Amino acid sequence: MAKTTAVHVPTRGTLVLVSQVMHFVDPSREVLAETLLAAGPDSPTLCKGWLTRDLAAHLYLRERKAAVGLGLLIKRLSKASDQATAALAAKLTTPEDYNKLVNSFRAGPSAFSPMKIKALDESANLIEYFVHTEDIRRAVDRWAPRALDEAYSDALWDELVKRAAILYRGVDLGIVLVRPSGPRHVAKRAPVSVAIVGEPGELLMHAHGRTRHALVTFEGQPDAVALLQSAEVGL
Repeated sequence: MAKTTAVHVPTRGTLVLVSQVMHFVDPSREVLAETLLAAGPDSPTLCKGWLTRDLAAHLYLRERKAAVGLGLLIKRLSKASDQATAALAAKLTTPEDYNKLVNSFRAGPSAFSPMKIKALDESANLIEYFVHTEDIRRAVDRWAPRALDEAYSDALWDELVKRAAILYRGVDLGIVLVRPSGPRHVAKRAPVSVAIVGEPGELLMHAHGRTRHALVTFEGQPDAVALLQSAEVGL
């Protein structure tokens, strides 16, 4: 039997038990859906040009419409993906329409979606759901970081390590990611480096371009830190 642990996520006041290996995505999907519903269709997000209705449409389509999913990966298809997202968001004219779409997302992908494959679901959605939840939570003037269970933080760290080189590829510096508890990861090597220090969730937000909304600190030469702060980070 797979070992389980409690992941501290705000799901209607309960503690969700998940496998230490898999199934972090399921409670993360629930939290994201709850956050979308609580915010309503017209709230701001950290996704440029998107309200919560646009984000909800994106989340729904990326796992139910293959063309939209491919548009997120293949640049020449991105315009069609953006158009499909905008068209669906425009149809969410009432709170009822919006809530119905969010609950459809909450119910999970269709039976024929590749996201039904647990390994793919974990790889594609663990970070996606965390970052988009924070895109809603942190788009307001007052917000505070969530307290994450250690096992969940470890899972986020492991996924960040896999992607860090791509996320920081546009930065003309060496990048070292550092957790306060000690673990370090060299994301990119260069003659001059900057260390970015923070909890895994905060490092994820920085690596995905939410640099002004990530609770991280920097260690390095002042001019190198300034260069990093002005660089384009993320996909």
